[in-house]
Amino acid sequence: MPKQLDIQDYIKGLQDSNIAVLSRAITLIESTKPEHQALASQLIDTILPLTGKSIRIGITGVPGVGKSTFIESFGMYCINEGKKVAVLAIDPSSSLSKGSILGDKTRMEQLSVHPNAFIRPSAASGSLGGVTYKTREATLLCEAAGFDTIIIETVGVGQSETEVSQITDFFLLLMLAGAGDELQGIKRGIMEMADGLIITKADGNNVTKAKSARTEYARALHFLPPQPSGWIPEVLVCSSYENSGIQEVVQMIEKFVQHQNINGFFQQKRKEQNHHAFQRLLQEYLRRFFLLKPDIKETINKLESAVVSGETSPYSAVQQLAAFIQ
Repeated sequence: MPKQLDIQDYIKGLQDSNIAVLSRAITLIESTKPEHQALASQLIDTILPLTGKSIRIGITGVPGVGKSTFIESFGMYCINEGKKVAVLAIDPSSSLSKGSILGDKTRMEQLSVHPNAFIRPSAASGSLGGVTYKTREATLLCEAAGFDTIIIETVGVGQSETEVSQITDFFLLLMLAGAGDELQGIKRGIMEMADGLIITKADGNNVTKAKSARTEYARALHFLPPQPSGWIPEVLVCSSYENSGIQEVVQMIEKFVQHQNINGFFQQKRKEQNHHAFQRLLQEYLRRFFLLKPDIKETINKLESAVVSGETSPYSAVQQLAAFIQ
């Protein structure tokens, strides 16, 4: 059994960019044990001065768009430019077995073995928004360990796939050309949040389709409300297989960061994200606190049975549970 680490062990390991300690630190913050949560809270508070110096990039896209392949090409390009890259990959959890495949490392063969890269797959475990409840804290740990480019790969695009924009600086949406009606294949809300769109797999016979899709999306973006910062999202094409277009993606993100820093929106967004994280965690902890109240579980089971049998309405049942708060 590995020895139990104390707070000083974690801090020194993170400052030394020790990957094993970083992995254990993320496991610690993901734990639901009360003693682990107390240590995790202390750890996050202690490392805050070491954080905030990275670029946090959220990446999402429809199934089959090639997120993992793109991330490997993008990550290797950044590493060759002298960066240290961490990938936090969120895998969907089964609603039946509660398990998750966590196979992202096997799809990023070069990145997973590079000394300047770190890949951490985590199960969504029922969390909405495409990220887990502890993804933000995992990002802070990676920053404390010296990673200056943090990539968060979400479970896939959908109506609830907006939480990632609340923990990243740049939200990148990957799209696939030739897979049906491009403009109907994605939710409008996701496009409004995207800071950049990439048409992937622009190689071989798909080049013409990719360029056509790029034109369609660029035209569609003009009908969406402008971003408060004045940034106009760009639409690019790339081929991860041929490593073409990756440099243009990196340059787009650098231009975005420069633009946001000039007008003050970069730090303002991070402040808003801190507030959002507080509100989200407060709601989660209040829910857990409520469910741990004496006799509440038995009452919930009785009311659930009454709702299922039609003896009472869901609204009335919730109102009865609310009496426990008063």
